[in-house]
Amino acid sequence: MTNTLTGSHHSTPSMEEAELILERCNDLAAITSRPDTMERVHLSPEHAAANAQVAEWMREAGLSTWQDAAGNQCGRLEGSEPGLPALLLGSHIDTVPDAGRYDGMLGVLLAIQVADRIQRSGIPLPFALEVVAFSDEEGTRFGMALLGSRALSGTWKKEWWDLTDKDGITLAEAFTDFGLDPARLPGAFRRPENYVGYLEAHIEQGPYLEDAGRQLAVVTSIAGARRFNLTMTGHAGHAGGTPYDRRRDALVGASELVIEVERLSKEYGVIGTVGRLQAFPGGVNVIPGRVEFSLDLRAEFDADRDDCLRLLMNTANEIAARRNLVFAAKEIYRADATLCDPQLQLAITAGIQLTGDTEPMAFWSRAGHDGMAVADLTRIAMLFIRCRGGVSHHPDEHVKKKDVAAALDAFENAVLAVAVTSGTPVRLAP
Repeated sequence: MTNTLTGSHHSTPSMEEAELILERCNDLAAITSRPDTMERVHLSPEHAAANAQVAEWMREAGLSTWQDAAGNQCGRLEGSEPGLPALLLGSHIDTVPDAGRYDGMLGVLLAIQVADRIQRSGIPLPFALEVVAFSDEEGTRFGMALLGSRALSGTWKKEWWDLTDKDGITLAEAFTDFGLDPARLPGAFRRPENYVGYLEAHIEQGPYLEDAGRQLAVVTSIAGARRFNLTMTGHAGHAGGTPYDRRRDALVGASELVIEVERLSKEYGVIGTVGRLQAFPGGVNVIPGRVEFSLDLRAEFDADRDDCLRLLMNTANEIAARRNLVFAAKEIYRADATLCDPQLQLAITAGIQLTGDTEPMAFWSRAGHDGMAVADLTRIAMLFIRCRGGVSHHPDEHVKKKDVAAALDAFENAVLAVAVTSGTPVRLAP
């Protein structure tokens, strides 16, 4: 027996397993509600089909499987004895519209393959392994992100049952249509004492690894984001007949604010985005009387984000007053920054080092992840995988097979590193 981690029992990255993982990503990508592009949303027939396929792969890896009361697909591999607390591995299998095939899905499949390796190796882990394919991370259907992981972490809010999709179907109705019972949702809630941590592998969704010529990175924290629906209201009028000094052009005011979002975000080191803007009444020869637009504001640290937000709100009100407009903002989403656990970061670091990268990159995630919700249940850490051009949420998402192979070895080694640091000796298979 040894209490130091000397390396995975795989002496070289398994390109064959990486090929299998990529093939399975393609299989999941084929489960889509639209023939021309990829879209798979929460509590849809495609969600059910994806869960069934993932469950089959979990069973092939030696896991016992179940779909929990929130529609998350789960699997478990017992440790050295039955009933031990579990190290949770996973990601999500829902998508945005017009999605790529690796965001979320790659992390689920890497987790399954790690469990398969552990099961085949006979390594007596001092904890169980649980794998979860979260049902809803993106929030595409009901506009509320992290529904699957919020259920698992026990931070579900009752008012979410009244959320509706574009067809007016409530979340509660969708649960029932899917074969779930809203009254039984607490059955999905997990207890902190039953978990030792959560590890997630995910494509970077940014250019930093590629720019540095590196494959993998340690995530230090997940950005804290706040989102708003904004409205600038003026008065519609004839484009030809209304002099400039009498115009109350809502679009000009909104446009000025959009420029300020970019300027202040750069100045304060945060990331501000206006992703949607619509002018009303929308006539080509009508001065816009109302503009509805969005704001997504995120940063590594909540204080920086909130300081910038205060300036933006002050600026918006100044613009409105100067242009005789009315500005309004409604917050629709808030997730504060989530720090990754230092000890689990060291496990991810050790896992990457055993692939040959002796000084792994470490940086914060600009995108949100299920770990933000799971952090309310247990400590978390993440492994980033290089993606071409940093492209994500788009069909052009792409990863290299050799990077997936390296990620698989690093992720398995990270699990073994957690076992070693738990204080229980681990014998590494030859």
